[in-house]
Amino acid sequence: MSYERTVLLIVTATSFVTPFMGSALNIAIPAIGREFETSATVLSWVATSYILATASFLLPAGRFADINGRSRVYTTGLLVFLMATVGCAGVSSIDGLIVMRVIQGMGASLIFSTGIALLAAVSPPERRGRALGYATASTYIGLSAGPVLGGLISFHLGWRFIFQFTAILVLLVCIAAFRLLKKEMADSAGERFDLAGCVLYISGLVLSLYGFAFLMDGWKSILILISGILLLAAFIRIETKLDHPLLDIGLFTGNLTFAFSNLAAMINYSATFAVGFLASLHLQVVMGLDSRISGWVMLSQPLLMAMFSPFAGRLSDRIEPRIVASIGMALTTVGLFLFVFVTQHTPLYIVMAQLALIGLGFAFFSSPNNNAIMGSVGKEKYGVAASSLATMRMSGQAISMSIVALMMAASGGNAAIGAHSIPMVLSSIRSSLMVFTVLSAVGIFFSLKRGRMH
Repeated sequence: MSYERTVLLIVTATSFVTPFMGSALNIAIPAIGREFETSATVLSWVATSYILATASFLLPAGRFADINGRSRVYTTGLLVFLMATVGCAGVSSIDGLIVMRVIQGMGASLIFSTGIALLAAVSPPERRGRALGYATASTYIGLSAGPVLGGLISFHLGWRFIFQFTAILVLLVCIAAFRLLKKEMADSAGERFDLAGCVLYISGLVLSLYGFAFLMDGWKSILILISGILLLAAFIRIETKLDHPLLDIGLFTGNLTFAFSNLAAMINYSATFAVGFLASLHLQVVMGLDSRISGWVMLSQPLLMAMFSPFAGRLSDRIEPRIVASIGMALTTVGLFLFVFVTQHTPLYIVMAQLALIGLGFAFFSSPNNNAIMGSVGKEKYGVAASSLATMRMSGQAISMSIVALMMAASGGNAAIGAHSIPMVLSSIRSSLMVFTVLSAVGIFFSLKRGRMH
């Protein structure tokens, strides 16, 4: 088997495992809430803590990989992720689970910042879109399997076994990666790692997203948000003056395709990621379904993603990626808008159809958008480009969950979830989806304006 196929298999396997765990955990959120007797707002941080940690460390991890070698960073990330996953299965409190999720996110940042870069580096330009399409499809197969298997596991074995099952899968990928991945030459070996920029970036991003999520708490959160924004501004200013910056600002200021493709990715994930979390709450808390049935209903969204992502990736090798991706974002916008009107008594086939439309739109957006980003830079910038893409994805996911947390706080979501919380859950779901619809509509503009590639 060629090394190109070896890397493709390992990266696609990892692309399956991490989203599988996330989507399976969404199904188990109500069960976790019942065991620890905690509120919907706190439960949202089971997902948000992981996403925030991943987003914060992605950019430093990508730069570190360019200096020290991507395969080394990739395998280290797998080890950290494995140990944290085992830790998640054994926690005794909601606080412990959130801490373990943070460590898990740090490991995921090492994986996400290098996986796509490894794949892009070994794939010829004429096959890069197809390879990225397979990796994206693997992600959506993981998302598809998560609700079904997660629902069955949570119902019969408990939510902790989701982490135990994930740990077994990660262990297998870890063994393959250590045995088969070559220790490649680092493209930026010998360059200095920007430690000061790393501290500014992580601090600024964490404070900004944390302050935004708790904006309803008053002036304290507003000050935290402002402090985070100021730190990010200082980070950007410093980066423009360095010979070897953590982030090449010139990629954004001098490359319209790269800049707008990244922005479109962040907007798209901001508008879509929390849909799985909201759908899980709606099906189990509002409609009273168990985790098994909810898992099958939620399958409709990632199943469409998995089915059409390879096709969309291949299509973007022949047709302008901005056209394919923009059509996808338009479909997503329609799906989000229709979901606003879902009620406690909406038939399940309508819920499934709307989730499927969102999934179809996302499939047509993601692979072409990834292809546009990786195709807009030289090979020596693959690490930075991949980590930038992953940062936008995870930052968008963090923003998506922060919007949900904000809407739940505004709707009074501080009590433990149960039948009495149905009005609050419905209100927060609708307000969140309204915001997501507007965000997705704005994203279409930036997707169309990214410029031509072919």
